[in-house]
Amino acid sequence: MIKASIIGATGYTGVELVRLLAGHREVELVALTSQSYEAEDYTAVYPNMTGYINKKCTAQDVPEIIGASDVVFIALPHGHAVPVAAEAVKQGKKVIDLGADFRFDDLKVYEEWYKVEHTGGSLLSRAVYGLPEINRERIKNAAIVGNPGCYPTSIILGLAPALKHGLVVPDTIIIDSKSGVSGAGRKLALGSHYAEVNENINAYGVASHRHTPEIEQELSKLAGTKLTVSFTPHLMPMTRGILSTIYATVKDNIALDEVREVYSKYYTEEPFVHLLPPGQWPHTKWVYGSNNCQLNLTIDRRTNRLIICSVIDNLVKGAAGQAVQNMNILFGLPETTALRIPGMYP
Repeated sequence: MIKASIIGATGYTGVELVRLLAGHREVELVALTSQSYEAEDYTAVYPNMTGYINKKCTAQDVPEIIGASDVVFIALPHGHAVPVAAEAVKQGKKVIDLGADFRFDDLKVYEEWYKVEHTGGSLLSRAVYGLPEINRERIKNAAIVGNPGCYPTSIILGLAPALKHGLVVPDTIIIDSKSGVSGAGRKLALGSHYAEVNENINAYGVASHRHTPEIEQELSKLAGTKLTVSFTPHLMPMTRGILSTIYATVKDNIALDEVREVYSKYYTEEPFVHLLPPGQWPHTKWVYGSNNCQLNLTIDRRTNRLIICSVIDNLVKGAAGQAVQNMNILFGLPETTALRIPGMYP
């Protein structure tokens, strides 16, 4: 059995990790830490886990927890993962960080966008960007996995085949994304109050969202050239889900059938990425609670633009599910273990 602990187990990402790992046949949950609910039964915090988990929330005694674990999931705000990761590397244990601290190749970019000093520069060579569909082989031998952000996951999966095969002009990419409120976390905040969110939609982080450099970093690698994108996220009055609509100018008047063939081949062996039939545009509801990404695309001949729609559940494929997928890769398990579940409907 893989002994796993979650540092920061009572946020929305943390409880989603607990839900998935509680049903994982190869995992034993060792410790669930929480500053707010220390010594409380986990099921008192999240009664939905009654009958599935029988543990108390514990203090964040990092050396002890890591010593008892094979893998540690870090579900903390950005800026807090480095000491945990350093101790895990010291003890020879695996780390999956669901925050932003190990997603970037360049510390200066991280510090510029997150306004936090990064003290773990020596650890970056041990970290791999954890999007399995593009980095699977590197993830297998990583000490630290930087789990991707939710918006970047939906966007990179939407664009990867087109950029890898040179189907679009890289500097023409425009991304319009919409997310459910759970992406803001469980903390109290005016912007996620019911009366503020209900019957409302708004753009936020316009021209300044922190996921922008992460998106550009990974898309540049796929394109083989440094690129800049226009990315605007929006908050929707729903709990879960991300829909990204992506626009890019196509090269050489390529036919739609050719584009679909490239996407079909690119994802044919991927268990969680699904290209839908022509004309069937994905809904966030179709991936709710699942680790799936559903895609569709077309070409607007009036503008010569490829239009891609990509949907994920921001808490599963956009966070906890992808983290479990990465753990399965790290430990040589079938990648779909504990994750082969369809979206809930309705």
